[in-house]
Amino acid sequence: MSTLPIKRALVSVSEKSGLVGFVNALRRHGVEIISTGGTAKLLGENEIELKKVDQVTGHPEILNGRVKTLHPKIHGGILADRRSDAHMTELELHEIAPIDLVVCNLYPFEKTIARADCTFDTAIENIDIGGPCMVRAAAKNHQSVAVVVDPTDYGAIIAEMDETAGSLSESTRRYLARKAFRHTADYDTVISNYLEENAKILPDTINARLQRVATLRYGENPHQQAALYRDSQDVEGGLLDAVQYQGKELSYNNYLDLEGALDCVRVFKEPTAVVVKHTNPCGVASAESGLVQAYLDARATDETSSFGGIVGLNRIVDADMARLLCETFLECVIAPDYTEEARFVLKKKKNLRILAAPHLEFGSAPPRGQTWTRLRGGLLVQERDQGPDNRDEWRVVTERQPTEEEWKALEFGWTVVRFV
Repeated sequence: MSTLPIKRALVSVSEKSGLVGFVNALRRHGVEIISTGGTAKLLGENEIELKKVDQVTGHPEILNGRVKTLHPKIHGGILADRRSDAHMTELELHEIAPIDLVVCNLYPFEKTIARADCTFDTAIENIDIGGPCMVRAAAKNHQSVAVVVDPTDYGAIIAEMDETAGSLSESTRRYLARKAFRHTADYDTVISNYLEENAKILPDTINARLQRVATLRYGENPHQQAALYRDSQDVEGGLLDAVQYQGKELSYNNYLDLEGALDCVRVFKEPTAVVVKHTNPCGVASAESGLVQAYLDARATDETSSFGGIVGLNRIVDADMARLLCETFLECVIAPDYTEEARFVLKKKKNLRILAAPHLEFGSAPPRGQTWTRLRGGLLVQERDQGPDNRDEWRVVTERQPTEEEWKALEFGWTVVRFV
C-alpha cells in the first residue's frame, strides 16, 4: 500500500497546541473526526463536527475516564490490516469502521511529577493507559494507519494531504511510527525512573533518555566525532540551557570545562570566581569586597594556567569586571548574566565565548541526582556530592585548635576540593 487515503481520524490529545487548525484542515479534506474527553470539548467549542467515542462504541466512559477507548470498535478499527481480506471481513461482520489516522499524545506525567506539590497518588493517576495503547496499535499497523504524536508534524501532514488529495505516503507513515514508538518508550521510561527513584536512591535499572541537540566539530581530539545530548530526566537543564551571547560555537572540551566551572562557582554564597584549565580548577577565590577582587585572587593563584582558561563567576558581570576579563586570553566565561555595558566591553574579544545562566540558583547546594562514569561494558553510578560536612561534626586531632581564620580556610578548601 503506497498511499493511504485519510477518511476517518481518532483525535485525543493532552498537548492541544495547534490542534484546532489541524482538525479544521482535516475536515476540509472530508475526514470524519472521532474524539473524547477534553479534546472533544475543545473541538466542539470551536464548532467542529465530530462523533464522541461513546457514540462509536455504544458504551459510556467508566471508572472516572480510565476506560473509554479500550474497546474492539476502537482498537479493531486501528489494528485491522487493510491488506488482509480476513481482517476486512471481520470488521464488516462486527460493524467496525476502519480508523485511518490516530492523533494522540499522552497525559503530562513528566510535568506532573515536576510540580513541588505532586504527591505519589497524583503521579500514579496521571499515568496514561488508553493513549499508549492507541499510539502503539497505530504505529504497529502503520501500513494501514498513520499516527501523530507531535504537534510540530501537523503542518507537514496537511501539506502532504493537500498535494495528494487527502492521502499520506508509506514513507511518511513509517516516519510517524518511529516517532510514536519513541514517544511511548520515552513516556514509559519517565514512569519507570520515577518509581525506581521513589523506591531507592540507586535504582535496580537505569533507563537513559538522551536526545541529541548538537553535533560538535570534533571530540577531545580532532580525529574524534562528538555530539551533545540532553538528558530528558534533568529538569534543571544546567549548562545546556545557558544562553551564549557571543563567540565561536562550543567545543567538546569547552563543555567539559564549563561544566566544571559552573558546578564549582555556583555553590558559593560570597562573590566567587573560578578559573578552570583542563577540567580542573587552577584558581578559586571568594571576596566579600566583590567579584573583581575574587577574580583577581583566583587568576593570581596560577597566572600561567589562567591563560586560555575557562572562567566561572557567581555574580552579574559589570563593565569593570568585563574589562578585567579582557586582560587575559580566555576561552569562555560563564556567569548568571551581564550588564549591557559589560557585553559592549566584551564585544572587542569577538572570539571569547560568553555564556549566561540566569535560570540557575547560585549560592546553593548542587542539585540532587547521580553522576555517571562510563566503563567499557558498564557504568559507575554514585550520588551527587551535595556539599561539605557540617563543621560541628569535624574532629580536631591536634593539640591546638584551628583559629577562626584557619577554620574558614579549611571550609573553603573542603568545598573546592570536590571539584578537582
